[in-house]
Amino acid sequence: MIIHKTGQKTWTNRHQNFTQAIDDWYDLADNNSNDILADYNDATLGIQGIIKEAITAKKRLKAIGGEWSFSKIAASEGILLNTKPMNISFRIGPNNVASNYAKSADDLYFAQCGVSVKELNDRLAARSRSLPTTGASNGQSIAGAIATGVHGSAIGFGSIQDAVVGLHLIVSPTRHVWLEKKSYPVVSASFVANLKAELVQDDALFNSALVGLGAFGFVQGVMLETVPLFLNEAYRYTVKMDADLFKMMETLDFQNTAIKLPYAKEQPYHFQVLVNPYNKDNEAYITVMYKRPFAQHTMPALGKGLAPGDDTAVFLGKLLEMTPGLIPVMMNTLIGASYPLYSKVIGTQGETFFNTDLHGKMLSTALGVPLAQVNKVRVLLNDLNAKHGPFPGLFSFRYVKSTNATLGFTCFEPYTCIIEVDTAATATAMKFYELLWDELEQQQIAYTFHWGKLLKADAKKIERLYTINGKNRVSQWIQARNSFIKDAAAMAVFNNEYLEQLGLATIF
Repeated sequence: MIIHKTGQKTWTNRHQNFTQAIDDWYDLADNNSNDILADYNDATLGIQGIIKEAITAKKRLKAIGGEWSFSKIAASEGILLNTKPMNISFRIGPNNVASNYAKSADDLYFAQCGVSVKELNDRLAARSRSLPTTGASNGQSIAGAIATGVHGSAIGFGSIQDAVVGLHLIVSPTRHVWLEKKSYPVVSASFVANLKAELVQDDALFNSALVGLGAFGFVQGVMLETVPLFLNEAYRYTVKMDADLFKMMETLDFQNTAIKLPYAKEQPYHFQVLVNPYNKDNEAYITVMYKRPFAQHTMPALGKGLAPGDDTAVFLGKLLEMTPGLIPVMMNTLIGASYPLYSKVIGTQGETFFNTDLHGKMLSTALGVPLAQVNKVRVLLNDLNAKHGPFPGLFSFRYVKSTNATLGFTCFEPYTCIIEVDTAATATAMKFYELLWDELEQQQIAYTFHWGKLLKADAKKIERLYTINGKNRVSQWIQARNSFIKDAAAMAVFNNEYLEQLGLATIF
């Protein structure tokens, strides 16, 4: 394994909303011996050596992927490991699949930690396969995307981590584990032996480690369950913000509605509502996509502006701190130029959701809420803007199926609505966020936070938010982590100040 210790003493995340003092920055890369398995296993040994050094020096480690998080979930005051060059991936042969696996080898694909979601989309498409869901911005590494529970794009599937059926975790200088569910065996004994790993099959442990926040060890690789390559048929248009839209937003009833949809009798694969609080016509933008069998196609040229899968955060960074009176005018001008309407745009997941870059400094917070709370939060946002605005940003509502991951923030059944509040990085925006977070508490709204975006929480709040249907998911996650790693010194290496703040760094 190639390990380059740079001596870097600070790190600024991709969105430039914080700078972290660090002890060092290591650039990591696989060897290039033309033997993929040997290079991968050598990387495992290299990471174990780094963990040993960190334990001896009493320093902490965090792996860095796409540097996409707004929060300090991946930050460390110790050593940061740049994993982007660790991007081995390969298909799985029949001899590597458990005899009682529910599907076939063609459905599986293995990816090392640093492979980006965009790289996965491209590599899978080359063999006529696809991820079942993807994020709007695909610059994240696969390990980072699942560790923070990045939400997906499909109503009927779930978040990105829900495509993962196996995890290769390096937990100490002497131990690394292949973890999968006991109820859903995936790989053969020979596959685990090839990795020289220890096999652990446990549903509760797997669900806890899936959104592991970097605390369950170094995620060296993941096994993904893929689907045949398919197309999205996408539409974006405006609708009146009225009772019909509000009902759809809290029921996802696409059949019994007065709103005109491209296909009245078909459930969309993707559904999003974007609210510009300064729209003069009292209209919202809706984006709907329908899943179609793959066929040869040409994506129509959309000209300037956002492609179908792009997040509004891509262009909001262009806004600067400005006088309040200019915000409504600028918002309408910017969204008019950057958020085009379109009809029947056809593309694969990788073609539809392909953004890997952002422009300007921006901020984002995202809430997971149950359907019954959607309009309550919508009204809250509008009221806050009326009383304390104008807010230099937009409100979007996207829907995914609930996750089984213990600390996955899309945990409300049967569907979670992700409410994203994106904005330029301004003092006005931060004040609005503070008001929003406080009001959520005062109104006792059930919600969770996206781990990779801005949030306001301490240990008591996180425990309360993740006590759902009487089950304390935080204590379950902490217990699983301690029983899995077992080595207190190794666990301490994977902690950071942020986990301590949130009450998630407990070592028994």
